[in-house]
Amino acid sequence: MDSLFGTAAAAQKSCSGAASRKTAKNGSKKCKNRSARYPKASNNLPYLPPEAEEGNIEYKLKLVNPTQYRFEHLATQMKWRLQEGHGEAVYQIGVEDNGLLVGLTEEDMKASLKTLRRMAERVGADITVLREREVDYDSDEPHIIAEVLVRKVPDDQQFLDLRVAVLGNVDSGKSTLLGVLTQGELDNGRGRARLNLFRHLHEIQTGRTSSISIEILGFDSRGEVVNYSESRTAEEICESASKMITFIDLAGHHKYLKTTIFGLTSYCPDFAMLVVSANTGIAGTTREHLGLAMALKVPIFIVVSKVDLCAKGTVERTVRQLERILKQPGCNKVPMLVSSTDDAVTAAQKFAQSPSITPIFTLSSVSGESLDLLKVFFNILPPLSDCKEQEELMQQLTEFQVDEIYTVPDVGTVVGGTLYSGICREGEQLVVGPTDDGKFRELTVCSIQRNRSGCRVLRARQAATLALGDFDRSLLRKGMVMVSPEMNPTICWRFEAEIVLLFHTKTFHKGFQVTVHVGNVRQTATVEALQGKDELCTGEKAVVRFKFIKHPEYLKVGAKLLFREGVTKGIGQVIKLQPSKHGSSHHAPESVL
Repeated sequence: MDSLFGTAAAAQKSCSGAASRKTAKNGSKKCKNRSARYPKASNNLPYLPPEAEEGNIEYKLKLVNPTQYRFEHLATQMKWRLQEGHGEAVYQIGVEDNGLLVGLTEEDMKASLKTLRRMAERVGADITVLREREVDYDSDEPHIIAEVLVRKVPDDQQFLDLRVAVLGNVDSGKSTLLGVLTQGELDNGRGRARLNLFRHLHEIQTGRTSSISIEILGFDSRGEVVNYSESRTAEEICESASKMITFIDLAGHHKYLKTTIFGLTSYCPDFAMLVVSANTGIAGTTREHLGLAMALKVPIFIVVSKVDLCAKGTVERTVRQLERILKQPGCNKVPMLVSSTDDAVTAAQKFAQSPSITPIFTLSSVSGESLDLLKVFFNILPPLSDCKEQEELMQQLTEFQVDEIYTVPDVGTVVGGTLYSGICREGEQLVVGPTDDGKFRELTVCSIQRNRSGCRVLRARQAATLALGDFDRSLLRKGMVMVSPEMNPTICWRFEAEIVLLFHTKTFHKGFQVTVHVGNVRQTATVEALQGKDELCTGEKAVVRFKFIKHPEYLKVGAKLLFREGVTKGIGQVIKLQPSKHGSSHHAPESVL
């Protein structure tokens, strides 16, 4: 367990350090370097990084009484910034393009915010002032800068959607925290808040998650929380929200580890939230979950829960324990303790910009202590992908990964998963496979739902459920893909991967069998050959050829790979496919039976 964390971290490149800061004018102190225990942004930063032409952050020195021509230009510019941020933009008012914090008088700031509000109305957005700060200059009248969030009003299910995988040891309070966030009511101290999240009777009886549960938390265009607190349905939440946080609640018990790994590899989370109980500290699968997230390069932040059960000293001891682990060689994370709203705003921005920053929250689901700081963090947290990358994916052929399969009365067969690329519409003709004999079958997408709400168009990187009508459920399985018929998908029994063996008790050799996780694919495979070596020991690298045991799979070169068997664990990347002789390139898709 410890080895997974240590070697996974070592296998990665060292995370980039926190950006160094320039000194201010005469007499100002240098900012603390990364060796400080909890780096926090000063309230009087002398400057910001220079404004970037791309991205969703815009600097404006002053927006006082612009001409009509200037106003139209500013509105067009805002539209561009919103597009870059998938419907969100951050305006820094009182800041020059080079990042110098000049500040405005109170009168000029009011006039600038009034203009900014008019601009937002023009492009169908709302504004929220995140924070105002005084700039310390030698002048009689105080000068302030304002940081403003601009967010599009929701339009036809095209809200910004961020997926957050929830990790942590059993009984750390993961499901309870999600219940409090999504239901809007504090827990009673005995786990009442988590009951709505459980999917099986044995989960309710034991209080432990064994399956993957999906929950949603929305924010409207003004940054207000939209959840089930006012007896809303999922459809009403989606209609009201401009931004949606989709939580993927994963199992904490070690015997459900394969389910947790499947959730991390298949559901493509943008971020991971590691929940640690303040009274038990780093116990059980905590290290292993942290190592998994790092191995898959999922940005991670930490929530220390149950602070109401502990003395202040116990909470501080747990935080120090986390700090030591995060600073271990090969991990090189910079812990950032969030204790105020200003910290939460800074943490959200820094976290998305630098993989080395790791925000730490200390809160209680019973008393509600610091719960608002986590909500502020989610509200501000920007997407990792840029607009160009999203557009390129949407221009590719349709590829939908099948993660879940259901039968719904009066609807028929329904599949859940993520659209990896392209655009999917109602009535679209796709092929699904590969079957056990390596073929693909035709089907029709009857209807689409996102977050339990109807949707006509699905775009790349969005998760949804697709209704397939009377398509035979027995022909489907997790790990399949639904693709455009024009794609002519390549399938394989064998593939080569460049791997790092994270931990193994003896030696890793030809003939060894492991469970391989690649995206939504999870299957047992045999090691057929090790290139240039007879065997591998812990920490060694090699190119390995794997062969699937049960049926062929659809894989892509460059896909991340994770394999395990008992205590044996390793990560890697697919570098070569050996196409199946019975692939779809040799057989036309069969009609639906």
